[in-house]
Amino acid sequence: MSVENWILGFTLMGIGMGTVLLFLCVLIGSMRIMSTIVLYLNKIFPEKVETVQKAVKKVVSNDDEAIAVALAAIMARK
Repeated sequence: MSVENWILGFTLMGIGMGTVLLFLCVLIGSMRIMSTIVLYLNKIFPEKVETVQKAVKKVVSNDDEAIAVALAAIMARK
């Protein structure tokens, strides 16, 4: 391989890496700008926060009747 091919290869590699680096810098900058805009808009137009209420559990105070019914059903099967 000649020296000219090496120089062309490194030049092409440098241009490609520079292009990718420039694109990534532009991408990061635009993301920061968009983040700032969204934070500003969230202060102006906040989202409504919905509160979730816990389900009220029914307390069965008389389990004796249920147990008696279950025992009666078991005895009836025997």
